[in-house]
This record gives sequence, C-alpha cells and structure tokens, in this order.
Amino acid sequence: MSILSAFTSKEENIEVSDSLKVFLNNFSIEVMPRTASKIESFNEILPEDTRIYIAHIEGVPIDEMVETAKRISNEGFNVMPHFPARIIKDKIILEDWINRYQGEAGIEQALLLAGGVNKPHGVYDNSMQLVETELFEKYNFKHLHFAGHPEGNKDIDNDGSNNNVDEALSWKQKFKERTDIELALTTQFCFEVGPVIEWANSLVSKGIDIPVHIGVAGPAKLQTLIKFSIACGVGPSLRVLQKRAKDVKKLLLPFEPNDFLETLAEHKKANPSFNITNVHFFPLGGINVNASWINNATIN
Repeated sequence: MSILSAFTSKEENIEVSDSLKVFLNNFSIEVMPRTASKIESFNEILPEDTRIYIAHIEGVPIDEMVETAKRISNEGFNVMPHFPARIIKDKIILEDWINRYQGEAGIEQALLLAGGVNKPHGVYDNSMQLVETELFEKYNFKHLHFAGHPEGNKDIDNDGSNNNVDEALSWKQKFKERTDIELALTTQFCFEVGPVIEWANSLVSKGIDIPVHIGVAGPAKLQTLIKFSIACGVGPSLRVLQKRAKDVKKLLLPFEPNDFLETLAEHKKANPSFNITNVHFFPLGGINVNASWINNATIN
C-alpha cells in the first residue's frame, strides 16, 4: 500500500483490517454548533462516551457554544470545547467561559489553540498563555489538548522553520511533567502518511512524550477536501489531493480515509509504542457521512 495514497473511493471497496478496527478505538470527532444542530440524536449515530470536540469559530456567541456542549453532554458524550486564545479578551472572559462550561454542561476538558485570527482580540496570543492563568487547574480540568502541527505552521513560524513550534512543544512537555492534567496533541487533518510518521517520531527524538491524536478528514468530495485544505493551511500533503484531481474519472467520486488510516494502523501494530494513540475526525463531508463510515469500519 503506497503511503502517498491517502484516500480511496467507495467504489474501490477496500476491506477494513482488524488493525484498523483496533486503531479506531476511542476515536473522536469535531462538530460546530450549526452542524450539531442538524443532528437529531448523536446517540443514534455515534458510540456512547465518544469524545466530541466543539469548534469555536470567531463570531459564534459563547451562549451558543455552551448550549451545544450541554445538549451533547446530556446525551452521554465526552464534550471537549475549543478555547481559541486570540478571540478571548482577558482572564475575566476566560474564567467566565470555563465556569459556564463546567457549571452548565459539566465540562472538564478542553482543546487549547491560538485560533485562526491574525490579530488577537485581547491579551492572549497563544494556548500557553491560557494555561499560565492556572484557571484550568483551579477548576480541576482533567484533560487539556493542544494543537499539533505535522506539517509545521506558517502562522507560528512565518519563516518556514519550526523554531517557535518546537519551543512551544518543549514548554508543553515541561507542563506535562509538572501537572496531573492529562495532555495530548490533536493535529490538523493530514493526507500523507510518510511525513506524519516522520513528524511523530521526531517528537520522541526531542523528548516529547505527549500522546498524539492524529487529525483525519472524514469522507468527502475531492473539491470539498481541497477547499478546506487551502482554508485551513494544510500544505505539503495537499499534493496528494492535487494528484488525484488530475484524474477526471475520479474527480467527482467521494473519498474515504481507508489507505491513510490502514497504513498508520499497520505501523502502530508493528510499533506498539508509536506515539499516535487516537484518531480525530474532521467530518468535512458531513457528520452523518463520517459516522456511517466509522460504524462500517468498526462493526463490519
């Protein structure tokens, strides 16, 4: 199986291996308030206790975020809302968010990230500054995840290096060593396996032992994947999609992440200590479509 082949169409009907079924244990999925509102019941499409991230996009009121978290939590799921540092004005607002999430929805976990905003709305520019307030420890949060960047991040290192990203990883490793909060790195979605494995191994070589939850784009049309990839800054592995787009016969076919995940699953089976421990889905083709693919992969 080629590591350059990231997705396969439904028509190819590739059988899901036992290794992949195991690799998909404890997967997570990401929603937004507006997409979540279209799902009548998450219990009907996802396993109980699935971790569901709620993305906080600039302009979405905190009331809407908390209400979505409360609704999904009440259905029996582990809810992990985003805390984008650059749209949080100050410590008062941050504590209000934490207090509301916990008091109204029972939330004890969060994904901390800088956020896709060029100019901060207030005093915070990155996720580390949110941690330094010590508010998540004050409110006894059990899990904190940070954004991971297998392909680098030009928003953080605009010179093309990984200097700032590496410095931030070192800070997070030190935080892991001094806290009882469980940490993980949740990455942007990727399409090429080789660089992902190389990046994950490089973390270990740098002394970073924070578990990695690899981001994967759920089943979607090629045009949709390319659009989101460009918007989200997915760089090097975008060439996988561009290569596929040159085949007119396959241009309109839906894609599934079989090959990408199968290769990672086999690598994990051969290397049990491999630091990618979980799969995190971005349902770019729709939540129902992604959930159906997961159910077929894990049950069949």
